[in-house]
Amino acid sequence: MRTPYTLSIRFLLCVLLSASAGSPASPASAKVESRGTLQIYFIDVEGGQSTLIVTPEHHSLLIDTGWAGDGTGFQPGDPHKARDANRIVAAARDAGITQIDYLLITHFHVDHDGGVIELAQLMPIRTLIDHSAPSADADRDSPGTQAAYEAYLTVLSGGAHLQPGPGESLPLKDVEAIIVSSGGSTLKVPLLMDADARNAACPDHATSPRDLYENPRSTGVVVRYGKFRFLDVGDLTGEPLFNLVCPKNLIGPVDAYLVAHHGGPDAAIPETFAALKPRVAIMNNGLSKGGARVTYQALHHVSGLEDVWQLHASNDAADANFPPHYIANVDESTAYWVKLVASEDGYFRVLNQRTGEWKSYAAHSR
Repeated sequence: MRTPYTLSIRFLLCVLLSASAGSPASPASAKVESRGTLQIYFIDVEGGQSTLIVTPEHHSLLIDTGWAGDGTGFQPGDPHKARDANRIVAAARDAGITQIDYLLITHFHVDHDGGVIELAQLMPIRTLIDHSAPSADADRDSPGTQAAYEAYLTVLSGGAHLQPGPGESLPLKDVEAIIVSSGGSTLKVPLLMDADARNAACPDHATSPRDLYENPRSTGVVVRYGKFRFLDVGDLTGEPLFNLVCPKNLIGPVDAYLVAHHGGPDAAIPETFAALKPRVAIMNNGLSKGGARVTYQALHHVSGLEDVWQLHASNDAADANFPPHYIANVDESTAYWVKLVASEDGYFRVLNQRTGEWKSYAAHSR
């Protein structure tokens, strides 16, 4: 594992001079992948979540929609001016898709479902997936939750609706997408035959979540294409995240892991990293949201972890940030994504849209 890298003033000046206010129109970012690969776009929504998965047959699964309006809270407005909804549309256009076949809302915090109502006005959403209504107390810890959920219901009324439980599969034919958590419940049996092993890294109890109501109810999913596996658990923290990997490992190793809760301090859990054994981790942090220093420090010492890709440099992480070529955005003036493209044999490569450079990862025999 690489050692911590100091974000120097020289680096910041260099990348700021080379960055533009929008996304680059480079061949690397504009290329539509051929059929036969799985594409995953980690879209910059400033410390919220929006992850677009495009299957080999060009079906689409969008996980969360970021914030509403200008991203300052739940304030939807003109969809054509909505920051995050338009960033999602740009990624969809890059991938060569014109509709969202499945939209999975991990939970109803405004940085995850806030953009739904605006996105629905910009492109068709065929089927919505969720864990059911937030608890009555959710608004107390995260103001705007109830208002965002009520707006979501107006979109829900116009399409199909699924509420799958842990262990159930989403109806995607060319990849496997299995729900691992939802509504506070988690898997009861392992996904892989050899995954039901006792996790020696487990402590006696779970780390307390920063949010008690919605984050532990997050819907998580493992997407598998051939030998490649990707895990996204939204903001899953506390007991449910603990139960997935302790006392036994129910997930098994993954190639790519979107670090839970934007890399917040309640996601800095060594037993999770030990169980998942990710080859790469992705941090959907913002400049000042998520990306806790303690989480970065933990990631620097994960055995077998080859790289960590960041949507933003983290102010809190400071000298624990990873090298600049793994960071998509150094401030909030740009909206570059990180893109992963995987083949059925397990080979994958990752693009930093800001630099236009790819890094390849050979197929791995586990």
